[in-house]
Amino acid sequence: MPIGLPSGKILGIITKSTLVNIFLLSNALVWYAYAIDILQQSVSALKLDFLPNMLVWSIHFAALIASALVGVSLTKRLGGRIRFLAIWMILGTIASLAPIVVNVGEAWGVVTLCLVFGLSLGFGMPNCMGYYTSQVAVEKRGRIGGFIILFTGLGTVGLSLIAVDSIVLQAGILTLWRALSLILLAFIKPTSVSEQKGKAPSYRNVLNQRPFVLYFVPWIMFSLLNYLGTPVQQNILSPSMVYDLQLIGNTFLGVSAFIGGFFMDFVGRKRMAIIGFVILGLSCSVLGFFRDTSIWYFHTALNGISWGILYVLFVVTIWGDLSHGAPSDKYYALGVAPFFVSKFLELTINAQIVAVVNVSAIFSFLALFLFLAVLPLIYAPETLSEKVIKDIELESYLEKAKKIKEKYA
Repeated sequence: MPIGLPSGKILGIITKSTLVNIFLLSNALVWYAYAIDILQQSVSALKLDFLPNMLVWSIHFAALIASALVGVSLTKRLGGRIRFLAIWMILGTIASLAPIVVNVGEAWGVVTLCLVFGLSLGFGMPNCMGYYTSQVAVEKRGRIGGFIILFTGLGTVGLSLIAVDSIVLQAGILTLWRALSLILLAFIKPTSVSEQKGKAPSYRNVLNQRPFVLYFVPWIMFSLLNYLGTPVQQNILSPSMVYDLQLIGNTFLGVSAFIGGFFMDFVGRKRMAIIGFVILGLSCSVLGFFRDTSIWYFHTALNGISWGILYVLFVVTIWGDLSHGAPSDKYYALGVAPFFVSKFLELTINAQIVAVVNVSAIFSFLALFLFLAVLPLIYAPETLSEKVIKDIELESYLEKAKKIKEKYA
């Protein structure tokens, strides 16, 4: 099966609507990455014990996930997608000032900050994803998803380079960044929004759909196991090496997201999901069998490749595909929740696990369950239309034939 990428398809997706969607989603994701970094600094400064630390982070992630699940029902009540997005961004801009308003040196201030930041992102994120799905055709979502993850990574690195210790300056940066989305929103006219047709399904109906479950179960397994790798690195490697590995991993993740997104639109979501899980399982197997410190570099490169593929697929693309033209907000509210559960586990539990479990045992365990995660995907349907795949194959053959003809003309 040819997997060359027709050149016309690449440039054809860059439109005004595409750029708006890329920035709106990237802006929200980068905002959250910077916001949770502020939260981590604030929580760490309190030097909490295990249970209080878990309680504080539970408040944040519970508020985030609950507000996402509830917020999807408020779109029409608040005047449609564009008005809802505007309200969400205004609230997000105001919420960005919270570190200045509350005393982050006290426990109550940190808890308030956790609650405000969680509500701020969760309230409108499914709606923003629903807008993305309504504006972007199925056959282009992988490519645009790759751009979104790539620009999210670049934006996160860009903001992190602005090294400031003052909580006031950090809040100012966060506020200005979120306000940029409001400026861009002025370019979206209400008449340009094409709402998805069909009645929005209930959460129960979504969970009863077999295709959703077959993609959701592997994603849950990945998210629940994903958090184990970071604390292992921090526990056995030097800080300088951990920094180098993070840099390598993020580089491979960004490149893999960009390239993997294009391939999702040409060979299908299912194949790329299986490839992503197999690569991740392989990277864990390597650490399970070899204990040489240098093998961490190879593991990190494979990890970055697999994460790039899986983040584009499970954070941006697949849930919109599974809605089949109906409003996709609830699919995203449910589908992205495991990602935040994984982050919660990373911030609360993993230090205790690393202290009592052998490193080789951890990664052998991870490899086994990641390979098992592939099994539901074997039975999952392909969400990219068979006709689209055949058309792409035909176009690829025609381009190759044209080049051969020109060569021998």
